[in-house]
Amino acid sequence: MATIRVREWTKQQLDRIRSNESHSSHDSVIKSLLRDRELARLVASPETTPPTEHTGEPEPERNGEFGTLTVLAELTQPQNGVLFLWCPNCGNEVVHLTTESTIDISVLEIDCQSCLSPLDHHSIVAIDVDYPLEQKIVDGSLENDLQHCVIDYWDRTLSRIDSQSESSTSTPEELVWKFDNYHKMLLIEWPESIPVVSFEPDTVYRDLVTDQLIRVDKSVTENRNRLDSFEVRRYDPSGDPAATTPEIIDSAEVTNLLLERRLVIEA
Repeated sequence: MATIRVREWTKQQLDRIRSNESHSSHDSVIKSLLRDRELARLVASPETTPPTEHTGEPEPERNGEFGTLTVLAELTQPQNGVLFLWCPNCGNEVVHLTTESTIDISVLEIDCQSCLSPLDHHSIVAIDVDYPLEQKIVDGSLENDLQHCVIDYWDRTLSRIDSQSESSTSTPEELVWKFDNYHKMLLIEWPESIPVVSFEPDTVYRDLVTDQLIRVDKSVTENRNRLDSFEVRRYDPSGDPAATTPEIIDSAEVTNLLLERRLVIEA
């Protein structure tokens, strides 16, 4: 497992270099330092450094599905041992990390100092140095990219497990409960085309298996560490929900619906 150090003086040093060299952002400072390090290495041994040989072996896969954006739980190899952790809720940086090798993070919990959202390794996004951070900030698309990365990770994670499997740190039921809580806490608008990870009152869902609509009227429990039970009305798309009899679906059934990726938000 990798050794990860949160360096308290990192931001002060970056601020100093940024001011002295008139950089526009911390991202620009880091990229400049990495380029300088690589240039120094090449200049120091121009004749002894052998040319790169192609061995025919495939290059390591990039982290996650987005390459330069990765939810921390999926991160295995930060580029150049440097990564930046960002909050998908407010689009601000949380902390810089350096690592000595590949990483395998089983638990990480941290609060965003900007929006005060409690985050963990399932909800915080790592940005590689190749990500065009300055451009994304200028064009206003950074927060959307961070949230889309988290949505993609949550959807793929639940799609890979079933109610009988277990991960090393969380059961499927615990993951569903975590993702449900994070979606309700973070200001993320869920796409209608992707099965949901959360079950909320005053929302109508479509069951992709039965094609029925499910109107969630209210929660009827207040569970602390698992999903609530809900009063709902099921009806056909052409039907009237007011004409149907309300029913209670318990926490286990809601969990299974989310794990089986059956529910999408009805437009």
